Amino acid sequence: MTPSPAGALADPIATVVMMVMAIEPALDQEAVRQVVEQVGGGRAKRRRLATALAEDATVLIGGRSPAPKVLGELLLALRAAGATRISPPWCAECGREITSMQRRDGNWYCSPCFARPQPCAGCGHERPVAFRDRHGQPRCLHCPDQDARDPRKVLVALVTALDPGLTADTVAAAIAVTVVKPAHEQKLAWTLEQAPELLTGDGAKAPFPMVLRLIDALCTAGATRIQRPACPRCQRVVTLSKTRDGLRICRNCCARAHAVACAQCGTVREPATRDAHGRPLCPHCFVNDPLNREECIQCGRRQRVSTRTPDGPLCANCTPRTITICSICGQTGPCTISKTTGQPWCAACARSWADCSRCGQMAPVRAGTRDAPLCGDCVVPEPGFWKTCTGCGTTGRLTAGACSRCRLHQQLRELLADASGAIRPELQVLHDTLANISRPATALNWLKHNTVRTVLAELAAGQRSVSHAALDELPPSKPLEHLRTVLVATGALPARDEQLARIERWVTRTIGERGDPDEKELLHRYAVWHLLRRLRQRNRDAETTYGQLDTVRQRVHAAIGLLDWLRTRGLTLATCRQADLDTWLTSNDTSYRIITGHFVRWAIFQCINRNLRFDATRWTGPARPLDHEQRWRQAKRLLHDDTDDRVAGLLLLLYAQRPAAISRITLDDINTRGSTITLRLGSIPVELPEPIATLTRNLVTTRRGHATVADHGTSPWLFPGGQPGRPISADALAQRLRQLGLRPGEARSTALFQLATELPAAALARMLGVNIKVAVAWQHVSAGDWTSYAADVSRRSLDDGLDARQVGRPATYHDNGEEG
Repeated sequence: MTPSPAGALADPIATVVMMVMAIEPALDQEAVRQVVEQVGGGRAKRRRLATALAEDATVLIGGRSPAPKVLGELLLALRAAGATRISPPWCAECGREITSMQRRDGNWYCSPCFARPQPCAGCGHERPVAFRDRHGQPRCLHCPDQDARDPRKVLVALVTALDPGLTADTVAAAIAVTVVKPAHEQKLAWTLEQAPELLTGDGAKAPFPMVLRLIDALCTAGATRIQRPACPRCQRVVTLSKTRDGLRICRNCCARAHAVACAQCGTVREPATRDAHGRPLCPHCFVNDPLNREECIQCGRRQRVSTRTPDGPLCANCTPRTITICSICGQTGPCTISKTTGQPWCAACARSWADCSRCGQMAPVRAGTRDAPLCGDCVVPEPGFWKTCTGCGTTGRLTAGACSRCRLHQQLRELLADASGAIRPELQVLHDTLANISRPATALNWLKHNTVRTVLAELAAGQRSVSHAALDELPPSKPLEHLRTVLVATGALPARDEQLARIERWVTRTIGERGDPDEKELLHRYAVWHLLRRLRQRNRDAETTYGQLDTVRQRVHAAIGLLDWLRTRGLTLATCRQADLDTWLTSNDTSYRIITGHFVRWAIFQCINRNLRFDATRWTGPARPLDHEQRWRQAKRLLHDDTDDRVAGLLLLLYAQRPAAISRITLDDINTRGSTITLRLGSIPVELPEPIATLTRNLVTTRRGHATVADHGTSPWLFPGGQPGRPISADALAQRLRQLGLRPGEARSTALFQLATELPAAALARMLGVNIKVAVAWQHVSAGDWTSYAADVSRRSLDDGLDARQVGRPATYHDNGEEG
């Protein structure tokens, strides 16, 4: 039975193994699976292999092309594994058996046939091509292009003539770093002789990347007249890694050139893959594609496969972890094997940084102990590792004779100083902060980004003002976002609600791209005067979270998707009927079904179309069973473990806090004065019992984020993030909680269900910061009774010892100084 292409995409490995075993039943199935996994490589390559076999399975017996190269590699691997009925691949020209794959125009060739002879430009005979001359014409081994000059001397003379500030030795060193083969050196000399303007700004027209690598090496060596080329499309000075219309462009412009509308969400961007029907899918829909998910044999959910066992696939949450003793901290817990030392280490030690006990440098801990940590260079030192820096005299790992801190100082002077060597007053704090950073190697890696270097150079030279408006003019990117937070943390820019500014710019740009003026006006009313206005009212003085930004973005996408569907049928939101809306809801191509209901209900309320109806989905309780015993076991484990994120896990398990709410806790929300510690989760503080109080007090003093700039002690957040002055993102915190074995959604539902049975809805809302309607709904679901609350409080004794269950009751709170 031949599988369908859709089935091949759902499980490509199983599809290929089934088809091979149908022809070679004598082979071991597990051995065949290992061969297929090794040949298949990544997910896209495996899908290509399975789809090709599903369309034409006779290749396994015939061995004839045209066919993908991976299919020929599979035939060779199966023959090497002992297959006898599987055919070897055959050459499309001479018909001989192929031992190494060569593919051209969809066909397989042996090595002699693949190296097709061509007429030599020198002698005219058809011979194998040995090299090409300066005009790109093929030449045989007996007819080289005669040029007695030394190509390196030609290049040195050419470059020094363009930039007299460079010495011959500097140019020769840059050429040696750029060129690998002598033939490439000759080719580079011919190209630059014919078009020297490639070095002075026209590098986007370079015929091969070697020219751009030479420009980068010369600019790094201090060239002033040699210019890095700007992207011909966006005019940014960035890495030009793609080719389009004969010009070299940046990756972002190439992605925009290949952008198409996603078949599921409608987002116009570069597709990550295509579905079973050949329709493009964006990266987000590709990750959430049902074909990428399989049913976990342990929890029964359809998740992305993390590990495959003989019994079946396992998701990331159900993948077993090795419990052993960490070789660094000595604690027993889930560990992985270090690639550096081959010893087990826990997740906390894998993320920790410290001053190396041998070289004294701040670096990631890779071995040693907590008292005497060792960095990776000291564990496995390279030959000639111990050298002395000529700038500061420190001993350690050097690059070009200088340590990382001296190289950082040199880069900062090059980027932030003007022609006279002075630094703008607005950027002086940034210079001093980066120069004195505890991890200079991290700052050096950050400064390697072309966007960061370009923007800092423009700010230092006065070509761009130091303001949010000037940075908003640049194309959005993650390096630019991080640079903005660094400038805010150092005082060069004022603080602002960055997520709100991002969603405002996105809404303006998205609505401006619409062609119909009526649709523009309708979307403007919905997005600006409804969604953004409600967002500002809800947050008041608080900053907008990424989750709120994503919600607004999804609702605008949903509204656009419905309007586009109506326009293709000659309808508008005001003229459509309920039957049209029902047709859209039942269409296979519909996306954002539930989210679109918000837009339709708003249109009904605004009297745009009172004839429509789109009921909201009523929440009736948790969708999955709640395991209260597992919740208490996890809380007890976190109380006695030595993990960095156990306070966050306890707030989730015992106080029903979402990862988004935990990540927004500040030091002002914690009152450590006096003998008790209180934490403000809602409108009134909650008194933390022991041992959570001690754990929270220790976290306040030892917390540390992963930001390059800004000392961890100055951050206002209890859980600092990777950007200075910003908290950890909700997604990152949720991922770290999953590494502790917690499932945030289920754990919060279980805790909220239990608390709703013990506390009245009003107290639950005020203490935990949940909406009163949510608290009332949970109380109804849990069948909580207000009358039992007072009796329960009166029976509690403050002198009794606390176990994990008693820690989970936020029964004591402060309201205007009174205890309740």
